[in-house]
Amino acid sequence: MKTPSKTAAPPRRRDAEATREAILVSARKAFAASGYDGAGLREIAAGAGVTAMMVNRYFGSKEHLFAEVVEQTMTQGSLIAGGIMDHPRPGHALAEALVKMTRADVTPVDGFLITLHSASSAAAADIGREKIDAHHLKTVTRALHGKRQAERAALILAVISGFQVMRQMIALPALANADEDVLVRLLAGVFDRLIDPA
Repeated sequence: MKTPSKTAAPPRRRDAEATREAILVSARKAFAASGYDGAGLREIAAGAGVTAMMVNRYFGSKEHLFAEVVEQTMTQGSLIAGGIMDHPRPGHALAEALVKMTRADVTPVDGFLITLHSASSAAAADIGREKIDAHHLKTVTRALHGKRQAERAALILAVISGFQVMRQMIALPALANADEDVLVRLLAGVFDRLIDPA
């Protein structure tokens, strides 16, 4: 009887977690580039090295996959999820981070691109609204005191996304070419008024 070699590697097993992660990575890239309607399951599957049937097996549907990708962008490495509202001067910290992340030479974050490119899809808008409400809006609202916290929190998020569009995507000269210290000071004033109206 032949004894097995101690150096021989065990037979390779398919790693379900690695496959799932590969699909999420591929989907995140596809949705960021083309939006919900523009990204197809075959394209996502090809990017992950699997079949479209495998994508459906892991996530059930394109909507469920999109929801998971959006959830990931809102809980990992986003401006709001990073604890910035706990900063001693949250208005200034938000303004400074936002100005830095919207420089012309900085690639827009996936979550922003996914939202921007998917906004015209009713299904994607429903998912986005639910995830924003459950994550970013909840986080910012919880950090505020006084009256109308939810409305003020929503305005903070609107300023953030609007600034990203105008400075980074459209490159409006008054924002794209502005002195960054001036932008930080002006934005911080807007955020401070929304964070603490008193």
